[in-house]
Amino acid sequence: MANIHMMLQGKGGVGKSLSAAMLAQYMHSKAAIPLCIDTDPVNATFHGYQALQVRRIELMEDDEINPRGFDALIDLVAQSTGDAIIDNGASSFVPLSHYLISNQIPALLEELGHQLVVHTVITGGQALLDTVSGFAHLASQFPEQTRFIAWLNPYWGPVEHEGKSFEQMKAYLANKERLSAIVRLPELKKETFGRDLASMLQERLTFDEALATPALTLMTRQRLKIVKRLVYGQLDAAMVL
Repeated sequence: MANIHMMLQGKGGVGKSLSAAMLAQYMHSKAAIPLCIDTDPVNATFHGYQALQVRRIELMEDDEINPRGFDALIDLVAQSTGDAIIDNGASSFVPLSHYLISNQIPALLEELGHQLVVHTVITGGQALLDTVSGFAHLASQFPEQTRFIAWLNPYWGPVEHEGKSFEQMKAYLANKERLSAIVRLPELKKETFGRDLASMLQERLTFDEALATPALTLMTRQRLKIVKRLVYGQLDAAMVL
């Protein structure tokens, strides 16, 4: 059975492409080379990672799903013998979610022997409530055979509201049975770890590419290794393969 990993979240700039790139790198490290696809009509960040060989597919046309592009995406995924990772943009969140559900894509993928895994990012700061609401919306709309993985991203602040952690929020308690795993991105000190990781992401480099860059200092490489181990350990626990 192949897992079809789809990044869905209605709020932009919260780390969907980061999560997709981390997941793809993790799979590469396990010699499980995934089919990587970027459908973001505005910011094709995932497509910028040359080492991951990400394909670009245009799904949107005049704020609506282009059936030809969508059909091409499903055909490509259906024919894949291994796992696939699909990064989607915030601007296509509503029409794509509706299209997936109305066309019964989770059931279709199950018939083909695949498992749909929806990854959604929950972030701290001003976008917290929007991202929590996006998760609750997805959990209520997608059928039971869909797996969910939440990525908690503390870059803009702690993932908590009025003293409550994500696991204490109503949205989580009402939908916790839908979540197969929670991936907690590490809190990084911006002056050191955060700056090193940000530089790597801006260059669209994988961990392995960055670590092989001669210009990096010994301590920069050490900090990137620590972040890599922390993230990969979370993905080990999430059993994404």
